[in-house]
Amino acid sequence: MTALLEQLKICVERGKINKMSPYPPDLKDQDGADELAAAAVKQGLPPEDILQKSLVVGMSNIGKKFSEGKAFVPEMLMAAKAMKAAMVHLEPFFKSGAVKAKGTVVLGTVQGDLHDIGKNLVAMMVEGAGWKVVDLGVDVGPDKFKSALSDHPDGIIGLSALLTTTMVNMKGIVEQLKAENPNRVIMVGGAPLTQEYCSEIGADFYSPDPQGAIDYLNSLTT
Repeated sequence: MTALLEQLKICVERGKINKMSPYPPDLKDQDGADELAAAAVKQGLPPEDILQKSLVVGMSNIGKKFSEGKAFVPEMLMAAKAMKAAMVHLEPFFKSGAVKAKGTVVLGTVQGDLHDIGKNLVAMMVEGAGWKVVDLGVDVGPDKFKSALSDHPDGIIGLSALLTTTMVNMKGIVEQLKAENPNRVIMVGGAPLTQEYCSEIGADFYSPDPQGAIDYLNSLTT
């Protein structure tokens, strides 16, 4: 790995967005993910290497730390913002087909629920792991998921809920989507959820943290 890709990986993991960003303090006034990704592209480094050897590794490292209780939501959000800043420079390569996404994930906070921090975090982490994300936002019912799937027929569904009063709406969405395609892969997550509830409603996977979702998604490609 070149020194530039190593620096970029560290900036993503540490949440150093750009040179103007004061966070983290020990990297103040140094180039961040924005500048380093731009430099990597300008130097002609393969965009696939920039993605897989820097962005994906950096996001995976912070995700694992979060799972182990060694990092917390603010640090995860800063890392995701740094990743997004770097991804701007790779978007032309995704659009041209020079870099291919691992697959498509359609995310939404379920009907009746307006909370989006957890869903947004998962979206940024999953995108940083090399997947295309279609974010439907909040208060999403089955019809909106179906509409998105008409445009992304191979999409994997991700349902989020923060409240016990809204997580019950997951069941109807799962039932309707599975009725149309029994093989449709559906992931669920959110503070009140458990593996037992995931199994009860017929979803395929539950994780209490974003890294678990990413590990599961990656397992589907092997």
